[in-house]
Amino acid sequence: MTARVILGVSGASGAILALECARMLARIGVEIDLTLSPMAERTLELEIGPGAQAELVALATRLHPIRELGATIASGSYPVAGMIVAPCSMRSLAAIAHGLDDNLLTRSASVQLKERRALILLAREAPLTLAHLRNMTAVTEMGGTVLPPVPAFYLRPQTALEIAQQIAARAVDMLRLAPPQAAAWGALIGD
Repeated sequence: MTARVILGVSGASGAILALECARMLARIGVEIDLTLSPMAERTLELEIGPGAQAELVALATRLHPIRELGATIASGSYPVAGMIVAPCSMRSLAAIAHGLDDNLLTRSASVQLKERRALILLAREAPLTLAHLRNMTAVTEMGGTVLPPVPAFYLRPQTALEIAQQIAARAVDMLRLAPPQAAAWGALIGD
């Protein structure tokens, strides 16, 4: 059986992270259940261009409207390996941390937590308020992983795309569905 992963895309800046996660998941042969917030659709166009959403949707196996709380991914009986939210806005983080299952993205994330599946949140904000930090702590205590999209400067990336690719690879690697995709520490120093 082919592995399935939910990719939730919120409206935070960093839309390239969603596209790179989808590309990476597709490359390793994973089925993608995609849900996008209305602001995510807008951010994809603003940050990447008019074809970004079409490419993202084309990489997905299934597209689920954000308001469709009856979608398969809203149920724990739907077999998935986990979920990545890329990027994850502070609004989505807060909703997940407090169990506010008010749209399909936050409901699907809650399902991953209750089913003890992998939930990786590429939380995008800086600087962080105490509320942000407390919400990150709450999600972590429930079993989720907060993976801020921090560049791996030790790899000496030359472009923003290289940075996004490494971050996406780290997120996908956390699902443990394939051999590691991210470049490892030590690659430049010969370890």
